[in-house]
Amino acid sequence: MTLDESLQVIELLRAENDSLRQLLRAAQERIAQLEQVAARQAAPFRRAERQKIPPEQQKRPGRKPGHPGAMRARPRQIDAEIDAKLPPCCEKCGGHLGDRRPLVQLIEEIPPIRPQVTRLTTWQGTCDCCGHVHATSHPLQTSRAQGAAGVHLGPRAAALAALLNKHLGLTCGKTCQVLRKGFGLSLTRGGLTQLLSRVAAKAESRYEALIDQLRGSPAVFADETSWWVGGPGWWLWVFTTPRATLYRVADCRGSQVVLETLGDDFQGMLVSDCLASYNPPPYRKHKCIAHHLRALKTQAAALEQRGIHSLYLTLWKLHLQDVIATWRQRPTLGAEAYAAKVAQLQQGADNLLEQSPEHPEEVRFRDRLQRQRPHLLGCLKEPEAEPTNNRAERALRPAVIVRKLSCGNKTDRGRRAFEILASLAATADQQARDFLADLTAQLPLAPQAG
Repeated sequence: MTLDESLQVIELLRAENDSLRQLLRAAQERIAQLEQVAARQAAPFRRAERQKIPPEQQKRPGRKPGHPGAMRARPRQIDAEIDAKLPPCCEKCGGHLGDRRPLVQLIEEIPPIRPQVTRLTTWQGTCDCCGHVHATSHPLQTSRAQGAAGVHLGPRAAALAALLNKHLGLTCGKTCQVLRKGFGLSLTRGGLTQLLSRVAAKAESRYEALIDQLRGSPAVFADETSWWVGGPGWWLWVFTTPRATLYRVADCRGSQVVLETLGDDFQGMLVSDCLASYNPPPYRKHKCIAHHLRALKTQAAALEQRGIHSLYLTLWKLHLQDVIATWRQRPTLGAEAYAAKVAQLQQGADNLLEQSPEHPEEVRFRDRLQRQRPHLLGCLKEPEAEPTNNRAERALRPAVIVRKLSCGNKTDRGRRAFEILASLAATADQQARDFLADLTAQLPLAPQAG
């Protein structure tokens, strides 16, 4: 090998060495970032500085300007009146107090609470002729158990326990603490779990009626997330409308859950994400546009890393945003103008799908929407359907918080209790009803006196 060839080899090795050093530095920086991620603080402090919103772009706290004022509502009933009058003269110097005027406040306070204990005696007798057993009952009774199980919680106390645990998201331990420290009611975690199962069993008919209500709705929003019933492999499903919410815990993520919930004769529109499980049911469908826009953003970012701006993806973004805007404008547009706009959007989608984009990222996004073409603009055909599936995602959030605390349920009885009570509580909130009063009325053995 000549000297010149040796020098060339040395230069190549130096260049390769420099390249390897750069790769090593990049790998070390990435390892350091991953180690920081593993040990970083909880949100919002864990967000990287480059991802934080600059102070000048942050929204001001509170509601938007011009909103109605917020204040405590005036109580409908006044239970006591106190007049704390001024003394006849100044307590400091003894001078006369003039210009007297009243300063009126309404103070709401919780009085000291202790359980109201009722010793209830009911009677049972057997008919001498037919042997039929007759027993009396009382509106305070939720069970006929006696002996060691003869101390019961009344209907309102049991309903409060269900409210705290299944709707407000307190753990069993904290629910028992609130009942004990706030109301003087002693209950163990195991006793609470059994109580909630009994409460759910009595409210099961309301849950079944909720399923019938969903099946008659013009549009139902659905979503699902992982769950735990004594172990992994379970899924929490939510089916919701503006007036009702139904939770189901199933051991599969397949389409049979959707069919079992909404039935074969569902005539409304199913609004969901693009999970394949929602495709087999023979319903009218609409796929969430927000999921399409997120996928579009991912593909566009991949192209921008290579210095490519995609006109094709930009046209799709504008088109999907126009669909959302048209849905919002529907109440103000006339029937003819709205129909013309929908036809224009349908044609625009077809035109974009017929194009042959250049880059693989664009092709992937086109193929995604091609698969969902029959359901792409479903929200424009059904007034009750919305462009996105945010309604179902919001309905899942309380359950996700419960999952962070307890993973889910330990037993099948707990699973069923969660389904029923969480569904009825969420629905009561949507319908501005008092869940505590509704559930209390469901629990007694005997009907309340009118």
